[in-house]
Amino acid sequence: MEILKVSAQSQPKAVAGALAAVLRERASAEIQAVGAGAVNQAVKAIAITRGYVAPNGIDLVVVPAFSEIEIEGEERTAIKFIVQPR
Repeated sequence: MEILKVSAQSQPKAVAGALAAVLRERASAEIQAVGAGAVNQAVKAIAITRGYVAPNGIDLVVVPAFSEIEIEGEERTAIKFIVQPR
């Protein structure tokens, strides 16, 4: 599964393009976001992605979950979005 990491400074359109490409070539992708700003950008990117893939008859299923990740030697809690075509 492809993992896309999103920050508060990520451009939602760029993330959406990358996510759409992954979904077209693979079955699913995971978006990781740490912090409110990053989660905001991730959700916007998912909404934009849906617009990109809908004309091809692809609808999305998104499953949110928590994930423990390590950043610079420190454990952090991330929100992960598992995105799959339906």
